[in-house]
Amino acid sequence: MNYKYLSDKTTKRIDLDKQNGAFGNNAFDERGVVRRDQGRDNADAVRTAFIRDIDKIMHCPFYNRYADKTQVFSFYKNDDITRRALHVQLVSRIARTVGKALGLNLDLIEAIALGHDIGHTPFGHAGESFLDELFFAHAGKHFSHNIHSVRVLDGIFPFNISLQTLNGIAAHDGEMELCEYHPKEIKSFEEFDKAILDCYADKGNVKKLVPCTLEGCVVRIADIIAYLGKDRQDAERTKINWQENFAEGAIGRYNSEIIRNLMVNIIENSYGLPYIKMDDEHFAALKTAKADNYDLIYKTEQVETVLKTTVKPMMENIYKRLLTDLESGNKQSPIFKHHIDFINNKVHYPREMPYEQTEKNQIVVDYIASMTDDYFVELHKYLFPESDLQVEYKGYFE
Repeated sequence: MNYKYLSDKTTKRIDLDKQNGAFGNNAFDERGVVRRDQGRDNADAVRTAFIRDIDKIMHCPFYNRYADKTQVFSFYKNDDITRRALHVQLVSRIARTVGKALGLNLDLIEAIALGHDIGHTPFGHAGESFLDELFFAHAGKHFSHNIHSVRVLDGIFPFNISLQTLNGIAAHDGEMELCEYHPKEIKSFEEFDKAILDCYADKGNVKKLVPCTLEGCVVRIADIIAYLGKDRQDAERTKINWQENFAEGAIGRYNSEIIRNLMVNIIENSYGLPYIKMDDEHFAALKTAKADNYDLIYKTEQVETVLKTTVKPMMENIYKRLLTDLESGNKQSPIFKHHIDFINNKVHYPREMPYEQTEKNQIVVDYIASMTDDYFVELHKYLFPESDLQVEYKGYFE
């Protein structure tokens, strides 16, 4: 293993800044927190502004569902394969480690990290792509998991989450790596809401979203760091590919090397600056490592084919049935009993209109996106007991 360490120069600079009270000057000042309702959820000595956001996110009824949502590998009964619950914790841990060294606001980092994937579909990015196709075909709107994460925490459950946390969640897109991450100030919810609406109209606008804080920038790069090596470990466990097949580079090829070396390089190159960056060598290695993951993991037949031939038609069946049930007012349908009633029983905050008055395609999308993998499979079996479509899991002893 080839682990890199912070230079003596940067280490001494950090220590000196701590002694002189200059450490943490770039952290977001919680006195600048913005909420839709500034009259409630005020910070106090026990629960600061972003601790309140963290608590709301962790107690969101959909937070539990992280535990049974695919990160990359579906159809495996294997407790050692990463699920989305572990991924968000890894993002939080990596981002907080970097953020602590840079003197940033750790509570804001944790809030963004724990909430960033709460709107993700079952069956990972394939499920997201399938739901996007259906939503656009039926309603002319696009689905993106990061935008839907905002909807979960700001619309489905109107939690009065801060603008800074919601912006970090919306702008976390870990599929677009950058050498430098410069925060862009956002002043109001009006500006934020306009940007979110633009993403429903054109999915390309998601890539234009920029974190408004350094903390959001750290989470964005931590999202990539968290999955690069971890997905390789999972690929080896599923025997899709071996870690030795990946290219060696400046960041290493194994999970522990990738995490350690990228964190060190980011801290080395970002300390004291109003933006987050890594050097050219490590950025090039990150891009190469990400391309390797796509070629050797994400685009392999074992990952893609079964999802397209089973989950995609199953999701289409479920979408159409649920939409029909909504339009006909079938109150015995799971979309009423398991979704609308569930939300109405869980929401204790004022909302602009009753949830059931939401546009019907949006309600269907909300429901499908909220499902865990197992629930999705069970629901299809319940709605279509005669269907030949079924998911077969690879067991523990196969």
